[in-house]
Amino acid sequence: MMKKIMRYVLPLMLFFIGVGMMYFGNTRGEAALIFQKAVRICLECIGIG
Repeated sequence: MMKKIMRYVLPLMLFFIGVGMMYFGNTRGEAALIFQKAVRICLECIGIG
């Protein structure tokens, strides 16, 4: 019984924790910062920036 509960509850808990952490990071503006760094790295690899 406990094994069956953990099989479904644990992945759902981890999913909602992950979504919550993404929301928290997005509200702090970290997504934009990561995107800016990714663009800078890509432009450096191409040789434009």
